[in-house]
Amino acid sequence: MLKQDIKEKGAIVQRDRQTYAIVPHTPAGLISRSQLRRIADVADKYQIPMIKLTSAQRLALIGLAEEHIDAAWRELGEPIGYTTGLCVRSVKICPGTDCCKRGLRDSIAVGLELDKRFHGRPLPWKMKLAVSGCPNDCGETCIRDIGLTGSPRGWHLSVGGNGGSRPRLSQRLLEHIPDDDQALAAVQRLIDWFAAQGRKCRFGTLVEEVGLDRLRQIAAGDIAAESADRSSRK
Repeated sequence: MLKQDIKEKGAIVQRDRQTYAIVPHTPAGLISRSQLRRIADVADKYQIPMIKLTSAQRLALIGLAEEHIDAAWRELGEPIGYTTGLCVRSVKICPGTDCCKRGLRDSIAVGLELDKRFHGRPLPWKMKLAVSGCPNDCGETCIRDIGLTGSPRGWHLSVGGNGGSRPRLSQRLLEHIPDDDQALAAVQRLIDWFAAQGRKCRFGTLVEEVGLDRLRQIAAGDIAAESADRSSRK
């Protein structure tokens, strides 16, 4: 099977170059009992030796034979989790006010909306998002390209974090955004702007080049700033 065909099937070749991993998409790491049963049944049927909880709050089924990829996906009945490729790969989400006594904001509701809007969206380079319901930051917005962190008066918006060989902590862009819709709109503007740049780099590189003040204008909906950016690329 061609490499591109494998990628489109949501399969990731493993170290042995003979088996693959598939990763069902489970937004916010929320998994029902029936989903868990299907995953276990597929793992049993196709003799998958390992199921691994990933940093993106998904379950990776590791060690699947190539000839079983299509059947496994059909029986799982779940969408693909985008673990590779140039797109929004994941939205990491803490328990927030649903479960945690320290939660200040409904991170699950906001995170699920971000996931619905952006998961898998094609971009010039990979991007990871996160939502934390309080400053303890269990969603790890500090190392995500764009993150929302709950405060007593709304949401803090941060940008430019990443792990990898050149790790970088995110920087605070906006503070105390008063409601969920405004926070979601600010993230939308930043992702749209990033897509329009066409640059093969992480968001943090553009933070260094453009500066926080400029990005604050864009996140806040300054149309003049966005128009100027478009004109500069012509």
